[in-house]
Amino acid sequence: MNNDHQRDAALAQAVQLREQGRAEQARNQLIELTERYPDDAEIAYQTAWAHDVLELEAEAVPFYERALSNGGLTGEDRHGAFLGLGSTYRVLGRYEPAVQTMGRALEEFPDDPALQAFMAMALYNSGEGRQAVRLLLKALAATSSDRRVQDYRRAIEHYADDLDGVQQQDQ
Repeated sequence: MNNDHQRDAALAQAVQLREQGRAEQARNQLIELTERYPDDAEIAYQTAWAHDVLELEAEAVPFYERALSNGGLTGEDRHGAFLGLGSTYRVLGRYEPAVQTMGRALEEFPDDPALQAFMAMALYNSGEGRQAVRLLLKALAATSSDRRVQDYRRAIEHYADDLDGVQQQDQ
């Protein structure tokens, strides 16, 4: 029990450092924690996040991967780890893994507009512009509180599935 308390206190302190803008100190503490607790998904996730804050994306990837593969994350942290990993892959120009990661995330969180937006970016970078626009239009229609968007929601959703739809007119 004492070891759990030490782990929890050290993790809380590292997260607080990151939140206070002291990301390098947080990163150093989190790396030490990952060495002591190599299978701890929460520590791996927080370590990845600290690397991302410092724009050390390539170094963040293995920690995100570890966090997602070990289990043990809360739903909110799992969501954040998927978003972080997918976004990091995209920033690194690794578009196919970005699409795969965001696809896995959307299987678990299918109606999440943030994940849909990041998936759209990864799809665009993968040369799938049509699918990206489709996803963004559906997310816009589903989440916008703008009256005009809501007035045309059904049409937006319809045309999202048929972007090239053109009505033939009699000549």
